[in-house]
Amino acid sequence: MKATNKILAALVIVAQFSCYSQKNAEKGVSSSKNKSKIQVYTTAENTNLKLSLSNDFISNTTTQQTKSTVSISLNTEKTDQTFLGIGGAITDASAEVFAKLSPKKQQEFLTAYYDKNKGIGYSLARTNIHSCDFSSDSYTYIQEDDKDLKTFNIDHDRKYRIPLLKKAIETAGGKLTLFVSPWSPPAFMKDNKDILHGGVLLPEFAQSWANYYAKFIKAYEKEGIPIWGLTIQNEPMAKQRWESCIYTPEAERDFLKNFLGPTLEKEGLSSKNVIIWDHNRGDMLTTRANLVFSDPQVSKYAWGIGFHWYETWNGGTPKFESVGEVHKAFPNKNLLFTEGCIEKFDAKNFQFWGNAERYGLNMINDFNNGTVGWTDWNVLLDQNGGPNHVGNFCFAPIHADTTKDELIYTPMYYYIGHLSKFIRPNAKRIIQTINDKKLISTSFKNTDGKVVTIVMNQSDEEVVYTLINNDLQNTITIPKHAMQTIVY
Repeated sequence: MKATNKILAALVIVAQFSCYSQKNAEKGVSSSKNKSKIQVYTTAENTNLKLSLSNDFISNTTTQQTKSTVSISLNTEKTDQTFLGIGGAITDASAEVFAKLSPKKQQEFLTAYYDKNKGIGYSLARTNIHSCDFSSDSYTYIQEDDKDLKTFNIDHDRKYRIPLLKKAIETAGGKLTLFVSPWSPPAFMKDNKDILHGGVLLPEFAQSWANYYAKFIKAYEKEGIPIWGLTIQNEPMAKQRWESCIYTPEAERDFLKNFLGPTLEKEGLSSKNVIIWDHNRGDMLTTRANLVFSDPQVSKYAWGIGFHWYETWNGGTPKFESVGEVHKAFPNKNLLFTEGCIEKFDAKNFQFWGNAERYGLNMINDFNNGTVGWTDWNVLLDQNGGPNHVGNFCFAPIHADTTKDELIYTPMYYYIGHLSKFIRPNAKRIIQTINDKKLISTSFKNTDGKVVTIVMNQSDEEVVYTLINNDLQNTITIPKHAMQTIVY
């Protein structure tokens, strides 16, 4: 494991990804003319391919073209949603683990995620408003029973989280689209008098709680951390053993309409993008969207709707169709994936390829159903899948073994990178068709005119496919259990 991690880390921080070659007789030789037009990057199981430039997978030989059974056809004249970005959550846990790394490893981590040339170019981030499960303990920014928020301060975050956020923004080139989410109001504001275990916001504290968001945003921006937007409540229909709070669809609507929306306006924060729901796909996603977006008095405050993937908990099926239904019904509102992770942490599975394929499957299908951005959960966790104050350990794309000062790059990191590195903010999704379910794919056109097509093969066999884009036609081989990015 130690030797493997060093190899993976080295691959991440080089300025150009490695070039892969094979015997020309096996894959066919593409012409120099064709190679100059397109670039293929590949990550594949049981190979050294990790976001590797691999143009030898392009073929112009008759034999390979005959073998092609899958065609991906793009219509660059037909586009859909505008891309916001891809990123992950900078939680207390991520920041605490980061602080334990040596300066050299800290820089490697920052480069790996946030440098768009040497790393995978994260452009989106989420962080928590006071504590969540991925904090070492529960805390708020005020003293208990301070309804007027006179004791509000963010001193807690200045130790770990704010320094990491500043370094991430700097590494990303000075701009990182950051949204914030609360897991629970303070205990005294809830009917169960507990920051944990669900409960509901008491009506008499609704205005105080709305003021709390505004104070948090202003405090962070005073620290030099711009806040792009916010969700109203993380997972508002989940009673958890960690920080949680229940909002019915009507309760969330009314809180936004009567308190949070007007408060943001009053405080000069109306430009902040408010995201409703922030929970799973499925019927509740469409229910929340219909209730809020159909009401002009509340819809004016809502930029869009956020969702997670945990409807698949314990073997459930991803409800991608609900994302598409909302996009079709409300094309002027935005869909944002706000959280997802591999649960049930087990250190034996750091390199389990199925975890990466779960990411690829979800990202490609979410984008094909109109999603504008995709936010992973923790950007960094330790060798135990934490810290977490309730033992709710999980996986991250990168882990740190803090006992050895080493970074562990999982296959998830590379699969996410196939999209985040090459699809850039403000790209437009291109409408495409694919004639065989052997592969899944999505395509975007960047503002510089370059087209990016992502292709994933989950099968046990390599697949030869033809990529058709107007006057360009290329036959490409994708290995078994692999992801490819084609840029042209």
